[in-house]
Amino acid sequence: MVKGVYKYTIARQLATKRVITNRGEEVGKLIDLMINETSGEIEHLMVEVDRESKLIKRINPKERIVEIPYSAVTAVSDVFIVDEREIAAGH
Repeated sequence: MVKGVYKYTIARQLATKRVITNRGEEVGKLIDLMINETSGEIEHLMVEVDRESKLIKRINPKERIVEIPYSAVTAVSDVFIVDEREIAAGH
């Protein structure tokens, strides 16, 4: 049971973390993680777009949720920092 509580605590800490680019531009907030069921590795971040995000407006202004490959993540602290080039290349 302790293991399940630990995972739940980690998930709650990640929920709604802000996602910004390596250039400091707001992308949105984390709403979900796509995890490979076989390996257990994170594959994608599901991010609810900040409506004011200039990056998203350039890429696809109609998107409300974007899928960002985990390989684009360069750092995680109080926020997820993602490489802007990888986001733009995926759209």
